[in-house]
Order: sequence, then structure tokens, then C-alpha cells
Amino acid sequence: MKAFQLLPVCAALLLATACSQTPVRASPPVSAQDAPAAVPAPVASAQADEAAAKALAEAAWPKQPLTPDLLFKFLVAEVAGQRGAIGIAQSTYLDLARQTRDPRVARRAAEVSMFARNPGAAIEATRLWADAEPASERARQTLAALLLNEGNLGEAEPLLRDLLKQDNASGFLHLSALMGKTRDTLAALALVERLAADYPDLPEARFAVAQAASNAGRFDLAVEALKQADGLRPGWEPAALLRAQILAKTSRADALAFMREFLAAHAGARDVRLAYARTLVNASQFPEAHAEFTRLTQDFPRNAEVSFAAGLLSLQMGDVASARALLTQTLEYNPREPDAVHYYLGQTAEQMKQADEAVGHYAEVKSGNYLVSARARQAALLARADRLDAALDLLAGTRGEDEAQNVRLVQARAELLRQAKRHADEFAALDEGIKRFPESPDLLYDRAMAAEKINRLDVLEADLRRVMVLRPDDAQAYNALGYTLADRTDRLAEALVLIERALALAPEDPFILDSMGWAQFRSGNLARAQDYLERAFKLRADPEIAAHLGEVLWAQGLRDEAGRVLQSSLQTHPQNEVLLETLHRLNP
Repeated sequence: MKAFQLLPVCAALLLATACSQTPVRASPPVSAQDAPAAVPAPVASAQADEAAAKALAEAAWPKQPLTPDLLFKFLVAEVAGQRGAIGIAQSTYLDLARQTRDPRVARRAAEVSMFARNPGAAIEATRLWADAEPASERARQTLAALLLNEGNLGEAEPLLRDLLKQDNASGFLHLSALMGKTRDTLAALALVERLAADYPDLPEARFAVAQAASNAGRFDLAVEALKQADGLRPGWEPAALLRAQILAKTSRADALAFMREFLAAHAGARDVRLAYARTLVNASQFPEAHAEFTRLTQDFPRNAEVSFAAGLLSLQMGDVASARALLTQTLEYNPREPDAVHYYLGQTAEQMKQADEAVGHYAEVKSGNYLVSARARQAALLARADRLDAALDLLAGTRGEDEAQNVRLVQARAELLRQAKRHADEFAALDEGIKRFPESPDLLYDRAMAAEKINRLDVLEADLRRVMVLRPDDAQAYNALGYTLADRTDRLAEALVLIERALALAPEDPFILDSMGWAQFRSGNLARAQDYLERAFKLRADPEIAAHLGEVLWAQGLRDEAGRVLQSSLQTHPQNEVLLETLHRLNP
């Protein structure tokens, strides 16, 4: 909710100031002859008409003297609103509107009532406003919207008919926004159909019917209305875009087929082509999407959004040279989010093995959603260049824009220390982070994993149990504690209960299946252990799962099979510590 805005008050201000930030001054009508020579006659005439209408409206406003009572109420309303007593401000302004019948006061009363989320008072104030200023289109629009929000479609209908008579095409295009909060979508659809019936040859009327039908879940009726709109105005892109959007609700393939057919008939429909390309991306049809975006870079020259999308697609498809060229061009086109462009240019440079260039682009990310990811990648590159202290200092000196970003910065710092096998320092970094964010389940989980490395199983258990309280459905917390108890203690029954809970939450997780297999092995249930571990290994050929499976097979006397599993995994993971330790111990 926006803050309540206090209006300026000065002794010379008329009561009308209650509805405007500046005093209202009547202006004499401006004729075409009085207009500057540079203004075309039609424009000058329109200005004269507008000024004349304004002068007439102001002349009709009631001549309300600013009595001490009225001034006092006005001040009470404004000061109450500024101090958060919105109810007092709202009721006082509504009382002023009733008393003065001044459209400017009524408008202010309506604004404050809407701010106070008092729809009944807002409707009363807006009725007073519309009655006092019958020529005000804004008053009627506001009243119609409020009535629609409250489900009073019957009273809103004549207002809408009147508004549509003044500008039917634009009116129908804005009708959906006006009815956006109407709860009875089927009644709203019936109302729009009645309004549109008076304009059978207006494509905008068919468009409004389609929007209302879509909101009501009548997608068949919506598509039929859009077909009629296309018949009235062939190649009209707003109707085509809405039709594609509606088709995509039930079948992305149908939406793509329609847009493909539309573009074949209207090749210059650039907005539809852009939507088509985006839908191809969402459907993971990357080569086709890339071709469309390549064409769009020609149709939309110097368009940052298009070149950025084409660059990302090129990067995703492995064409880093094209990605780099397109993203570099995007920077020249003044993109709305240059931080995002620099981030992906950093990724492109990394893939091209140009670490210094990548660091430079990541350093250019100054804020936003990509800040932490960019700093983490920048720090990782520094650490890879044997500059771990500089990497840690970089992360320590970065300030996120919210708690989530700051938590991720702590995690990134701890990750660098973990990779450097500085587990005590990793634990200390996470410990310090938890002092700042004591209820962060992510930091608690990470500290638990670091605690295991330095044999602080008491901290591990306490942290994981706290995560279970904060995130009761976190399968990994149950799994991590269950596996640790099975692997490092004799609390096997408790371990099995925890892992069973984890499996109930994520029955196909290979690492939880591995934990259950290992807990069964430690409990002496070799056949059950083998079953769980084989299921886990089939889902994911992880070296630690292979080590556990190999050991269980070995314990059952299946030494040749165990050797094949272990040696095969060693070929693809020659540096895995758990696998190497198991091989050394069993020596198959």
C-alpha cells in the first residue's frame, strides 16, 4: 500500500486544495487565433475546447466559503491520515463531501476511502463526485470500477454503456482492466456480451468478449470471439496474441501451430513472432527459437530485449562466439538490465577460457538478482587463480540487497573454504553467518555438513533438528541426520526412522535410497541393503553410491560383481575420496 500523502496547506488555499496538490485556477478559453504559430490549427482547436470545457466545469463548481469548521475538518482529515489514523481521515473526508457537495472534495474522499479499503464509503464518495461533476469521465470510470469490484454489475452497466458511447474502441480495450476484480466471472462475461452486442462490427468488442470468456474459463467461446475479431480486422496482432495465450492454457502445441499459421499469412507481425520465439524457448525447441530470434534481430534492429534473448539462446546452444557478439551488441543498445547482460557475458568468457575477461564482466554487476551469482563466480575464478584470500575478501566486502542475498554470500564464502579443505574455517564462516541470520535453514544445514567434517556431531544434530522445525518437509535434513547416525554412531533404529521419513517425502531420491541401503547394511540386513543401493545406483551412478553398493556386494561374497562396480566407477571418478578409501580397504 502506498503511503498516505499529506496535502500542502496554506492560508490562501481554497477548500478545493483538498483534491489537488496545487490550487485550481480557472483559465480563460484558448482560441485557435491565440495559439502559437507552430501549433497546428486542429491541435489548437482541441486545446481551446478542452480549456473551455474546464472553465465551464469550474464555473459550475459550488462556491463554498472556507469556514473555520470546514478548515478544521480538512486539517483533521489530513493530519489523521499522515499519522496513520486512516479511519478518521476517511470518515472526516466523507462527511466533508456530503456537506459541501464539491466534486473536488468528493474525489479526495473517494481516494482516501479506497486507500482505507472501505469500498462502501468509496462508492458513496464517488457517487457524490459523479453527481457534482457529471461531465467527469474519470468519476464515472471510478464509480463503474468500484461497483464491478463489489459485484454490482446492474448499476455499473448503464455507466459502462455511457462510457462506451464516447469512445467505443478504446473503451472495449480497457474494459478487461476495469472488470479485473469482478469475482463472478460468468456474470461479468454475460455483461460484456450484452455490451458488445451493440457493436457487432467492432473488433475491439469481440476482443473484450474473448478476454471475459477467458477469465471465466470459457476458452472455446474466447477463441471463437477472436476468430470473429480476425475476420473484422485481419492480421490484428493483439487478437492473435490473446488467442495464442488462450490456446497455450490447454495446449502449447496448438498455440505454436496457430502462431506458425498466422505468421505464414502475416510475415510482418513482429509482436506475434516475438511471442512465437518465446513460446519455442518455453517448449525447449531451442534451434527453432534461435532461428526466430535471429530473424527478429533484423526486424527489431538495435532492440536490446531481442538481441539479449538471441544471445542467451546462442549461449544455451553452445554457440559462444555468437552469444558473445549478440550480448556485446545488447550493451550498446542501453538495455534495461545491464547487470544481467554483464553476468551472461561473464559466463560466455568463462566458457571461452578467458578468465580475466569473465572477472571484468562479473565485476560490472552492481546490483539486482545477479549480484550474488556474479560475485560468487568472480570469487571462484580468483580462487582458481590461487588468490583465495582475495576471493574471500571480495565476498566479505559485498553487501546484498536483502537477507536472502546476504545468506547466499555467506554460503559462497563457505563453499570456497570447503573446496580448499579448510573445514574449520568453513565452519567458522557459517557460524558467524548464523549469528547474523539465526533462523536461516540453509545456513543451519550447511553448518551441519561442515560440523561433520570436524567431528562436531553434536552441532550437526542440533542444526539439522532445527532445520526440521523450520522446514518440516525438508527431506534432506532427515536424510542427512539419519545417514550420519547410521554411519557414525550405533543409533541405528533412530537412523532408520529418520531415513524412512525422508523417503516418504522424496521416494525416488537416489541419495536417500543410498542412505537407507547403508543403514540397512549397518543393521545387518544385507539383502535389503543391496536392493536399496541397486535402485539408487540405477537412478544415479554416483561414486559414493557405487562405493556403498560395492561394499555390500563384497560383504555377501559377490566379489567379482563388487569389483566391476567399483572399478567402473573409478574410471569416471578417479579422485573421489570415498571410492578410493573403499577400494583401498577392500582391495578387490
